[in-house]
Amino acid sequence: MRDHQNHQILFGIVTILVTVFAMALTDAIVKLASSDMTLWQIYVLRTLLVAPVLLFLARRTLRPIAFGWVLLRSLALTLMYLGIYAAIPLLDLSVIAASLYTGPLFIVALSALALREPITTRHWAAILIGFLGVLLIVRPSAVDFSPFALIPVSAGFLYALAAVITRSRCAAVPAFTLALWLNVTLFALGATASLLIAGFGAGSGIDYPFLFGTWSVTSWPVVILLAVLMIGISIGLARAYQSPKPQVIATFDYAYLPFAGFWGFVFFGEIPDKYTLGGMALIVFAGCVVFCLDGRTKTQKGADILENRTGSRST
Repeated sequence: MRDHQNHQILFGIVTILVTVFAMALTDAIVKLASSDMTLWQIYVLRTLLVAPVLLFLARRTLRPIAFGWVLLRSLALTLMYLGIYAAIPLLDLSVIAASLYTGPLFIVALSALALREPITTRHWAAILIGFLGVLLIVRPSAVDFSPFALIPVSAGFLYALAAVITRSRCAAVPAFTLALWLNVTLFALGATASLLIAGFGAGSGIDYPFLFGTWSVTSWPVVILLAVLMIGISIGLARAYQSPKPQVIATFDYAYLPFAGFWGFVFFGEIPDKYTLGGMALIVFAGCVVFCLDGRTKTQKGADILENRTGSRST
């Protein structure tokens, strides 16, 4: 049983690493496409390509038993994405990144409160080390922060909420089904926003076309690539946080930042400086601490149990 749980945790770690790698690539592509298409246009058209695939994969479990929790998880992730993009015209990207990546800290806290998961000192220490790595990378100064920073912080909380719901209420729901309903919710938001903007001019007085502009010419190669990535990301997130230890997965979630740095170099020629490299090292170290020490603890517990059983037999 313990070996099976260890394999599940390892699978979750590998899955979240691949997923955040794809997430970083997706964000870079969306950034490139933001000058040509609106966010809602991307949501609607991408879902039209993604939904048939997910419908086929989830055809037997379209309406799972925990349907209400599935919808709540989808809504939390949808609002998370909206919070990230809504903050872009109001805050520096460094502040958004630092605020958003409070999410893993919220996951640890929510896991302790909602799941009654035992959170050890090393878990807290590793998460905090990872967060220090985030701060070292983005280096937000005091003058950068404002009350608007609560927007990406709330997005981080919503991400944590979705992760904990996935583990506690949707663990038995197929990842394909979770991915399908997430994309359906994104489509509903995109279609509603598009209709409001086109029909009533909602937000027309705000100079931010990515959120408040009308649809423009579609770059179908970009939409197709985003659709393929979205299938992997939505399934990967669901699978990763179905792990028995979401707080461990949360630590490796920090790997998004070095991956974002990689794609930043590929797409925009950005070269990480010494602070960024130092932050990456802290993030990797934090993940290794949680995984390796957690494994040692379980091994020691197993040895203690074996020793107790041997002692009882000898008496």
